[in-house]
Amino acid sequence: MEKKLLNSPQHSDENTDSVLAEMFLNNALLEFKREKIRKEIDQTLQDGNKELFLQLTEELKKIS
Repeated sequence: MEKKLLNSPQHSDENTDSVLAEMFLNNALLEFKREKIRKEIDQTLQDGNKELFLQLTEELKKIS
């Protein structure tokens, strides 16, 4: 039988670690996508491409 001390730190199980890692990676990926779209939007403004600008801003709204 495993003994547990009252004030000992509790270790996360593998499932919790996996969920946290997945959340971290999803957040990093989402932020990467946002930044990429923002840069593309800046480029469309420089190029004067209104149609692509509108498409990209809609895409950014969806993921924000």
